[in-house]
Amino acid sequence: MITFEVFSLFPDMFETIFKDGIISRAINNQLVNINLYDWRDKSTDNYKTVDDYQYGGGPGMVIKPEPLFESVESVITNKNIPIILLSPQGKKFDHNKAIELSDHGQIALICGRYGGFDERSRKYLATEELSIGDYVMSGGELGAMVVIDTVSRLIPGVLGNEESYKLDSFYNDLIQYPQYTRPFSFRGWDVPQILLSGNHKEINDWRRKQSIIRTSKRRPDIIDVSELTSDELKLLEHNDE
Repeated sequence: MITFEVFSLFPDMFETIFKDGIISRAINNQLVNINLYDWRDKSTDNYKTVDDYQYGGGPGMVIKPEPLFESVESVITNKNIPIILLSPQGKKFDHNKAIELSDHGQIALICGRYGGFDERSRKYLATEELSIGDYVMSGGELGAMVVIDTVSRLIPGVLGNEESYKLDSFYNDLIQYPQYTRPFSFRGWDVPQILLSGNHKEINDWRRKQSIIRTSKRRPDIIDVSELTSDELKLLEHNDE
């Protein structure tokens, strides 16, 4: 089981996103637990202030450290628990990072808002920062949802078939091979005959080849050539799909 401790000024955003589908079933089966905390509750003034003007001037409000520290530290007492800020300044979240996080039983996710975090929250509260892409969103909630969904799929029992995630794109640094279902022929486009052969070795070899070709063409930045055989390296020279 894995528990996500989510700190957000808009926790209601999470109430509907995980009420259906795989994550909902995982929650019902007690494989995944999501706890939501509004750190505005830790603000001590009458207005429940959580942000303020930045020193030195400039546009945008900055998230105050006191309520955030109070909220996170009231929940996270184990220093080995990852405390992650969702931020465009963070390291890009990917499949390998998801695998790493899936080994933890508890993860804290902090969703930013406004003009960003006080630097002391970055330095002395968070253990790391993650970004889901090179763009800026209104807040970190959607990023946290991406992390929760991606990591949860890797928890044993969450997917119906334990081997399912090993067929996903990015597993073994390759994107997924082409897939087909019925009908065999659609508008003159037929399913490759190899997939109807019943020869599982040849099918697996074809799928491996297609994954390599597709990855080299669409995502050459993720392919690890050191993991390819000499014959597979030749595929990179002729990568027409």
